[in-house]
Amino acid sequence: MANKIDLEGRVAVITGGAQGFGRASAERFIASGATVAIWDRDAELAGKTASALGVGVKAFSCDVTDPSAVGAARDQTIAAFGRIDILVNNAGIAGPTAKLWDYSLEELQATMRVNLEGPWNCCKAIVPGMIAQNYGRIVNIASVAGKEGNPNASAYSASKAALIGLTKSLAKEVATYDISVNAIAPAVARTAILDQVTEEHISFMLSKIPRGRLVTVEEVAALIAWAASSDCSFTTGQVLDISGGRATY
Repeated sequence: MANKIDLEGRVAVITGGAQGFGRASAERFIASGATVAIWDRDAELAGKTASALGVGVKAFSCDVTDPSAVGAARDQTIAAFGRIDILVNNAGIAGPTAKLWDYSLEELQATMRVNLEGPWNCCKAIVPGMIAQNYGRIVNIASVAGKEGNPNASAYSASKAALIGLTKSLAKEVATYDISVNAIAPAVARTAILDQVTEEHISFMLSKIPRGRLVTVEEVAALIAWAASSDCSFTTGQVLDISGGRATY
């Protein structure tokens, strides 16, 4: 049975919340007393997820790469729930599995738009409200690839390294407002993002994990829930590792 983390009365936005880490986090948040806004560009799947999770969850169509769509989703969420206390920047893509010299510039830019510009857009839209209420928790879903770099995944690794840099910078900018900003760095998990990479690449990533298995979405959601709680009051600008021992710094 999962430990109880107190998110009672909090309102959380989870991008890419229709599946994977996002859905698992939504489930954990609801069990902890939070209300959840799922932001996802797959409106149909987001609606199905919200219906399955039940009371306290609403789905909002949102492409995080579009600042106007992010602003609209923010306004709709506040209209529905009154405020936003927690932001989980989970939406992401893997990009192609290829050598750097075989990547196109367009593929690099597409990966950076979702994995870096998406969180940037969401933070830009939501942080002023957190400052006004003098409270907020931001959790950015990075990756062990952003710390170590995976071969044949230069765009993904670079985007997650950039997200770690964004995390550290923003954490310092909002530190006096009781807003914490932390990144989670998971190892590979069996989520839909793996549909975008080769089995050879998955096997390579698994071979690097001393635990000898993939991380589960529930394990990642548990760490996200703590980072999103009021207990995470003095930990900010950090990369919280959940890589099964692969990364030790």
